[in-house]
Amino acid sequence: MKKKKVGLIFGGKSTEHEVSLQSAKNIIEAMDKTKYDVFLIGIDKKGRWHIKNNLKFLLNSSNPALLEFEKNKSEVAIVPGENKNQILNLDTQEDFDQLDVIFPIIHGTFGEDGSLQGMLRMANIPFVGSSVLGSAISMDKDTSKRLLKAAGFNVAKSYTFTQANKNEINFEEIASVLGLPLFIKPSNQGSSVGVNKVYTKLEFETGIEEAFKFDHKILIEEEIVGREIECSILGNDYPIASLPGEVISKGDFYSYHAKYIDENGAILEIPAKLNNNRITKIQELAIKAFQTLNCEGLARVDFFLRKDDSVVINEVNTIPGFTKRSMYPKLWEASGISYSQLIDKLIELAIERHHRDSGFKKSLN
Repeated sequence: MKKKKVGLIFGGKSTEHEVSLQSAKNIIEAMDKTKYDVFLIGIDKKGRWHIKNNLKFLLNSSNPALLEFEKNKSEVAIVPGENKNQILNLDTQEDFDQLDVIFPIIHGTFGEDGSLQGMLRMANIPFVGSSVLGSAISMDKDTSKRLLKAAGFNVAKSYTFTQANKNEINFEEIASVLGLPLFIKPSNQGSSVGVNKVYTKLEFETGIEEAFKFDHKILIEEEIVGREIECSILGNDYPIASLPGEVISKGDFYSYHAKYIDENGAILEIPAKLNNNRITKIQELAIKAFQTLNCEGLARVDFFLRKDDSVVINEVNTIPGFTKRSMYPKLWEASGISYSQLIDKLIELAIERHHRDSGFKKSLN
């Protein structure tokens, strides 16, 4: 069987650059090299694209906080249109062999928000994960929560503010409605970047300023007291759900540091200790959320399970972490799908979706 040529895009300009590098390293190690030729495309923090042919592409690989990829002088670009070869070396003007599929593993801004997905669609390259709409909706916490609420989900009570109405933020008024503590977060970030749990007016004001450093729109949310339950989704038109897992944070909340730096920052209970009825309920809600937000390929859906058995949805992540500590692949392993099998299935789903979408008429003639 002819090996598929897979382009793995990683890095990026977002605050989750280092997370992406960790995810990429794990995916590369898990890919079956008898099935795939892997082309590494690293995007640096200035947005420049580099082809990496050496699988040992990371510097400081033993320290997640200092992780970076080794850059080279040769830069590349994606060429839009139905070209035979879509990746061009900007220095030599040489093109690379046509890729069968792209696996984007850029978390956060420019990778998870529909920007990269739109470019890959323009270049007519199959790619893993949600397309433009599902990516953009899910990335924006304000928009996704509005849609999920309209679909009947329980969501946290919140206020949304932009830079334009920032002067309307009133601590006393908000605290009287949401209570304390409360959470302040950028609307378009992941991995708990820019998120603060605040107890006082001073912490509130500091949290507002920090959140606006990462996005033009922020959310101020009530605290939901409950177990943090996560569920992995896989599929296009007929998605399936994994067994749920539970995050037991050792800190005030499941912060960026706890997720990716401190190995002892949280306990991941995989699978979660839930009875069969609760498992089924979480799986059904996760699939419904996935479909409500027009997701495809993969996503991780995060919930809070209250003591009264009610479920509150927190968010949907369309490019969840793939590090050794990440819940998405671990939940599938617990559900009977190994890491390498998961990669195979995601690539199959990307090509399947591309074939489906390529069959639509593009003219009236």
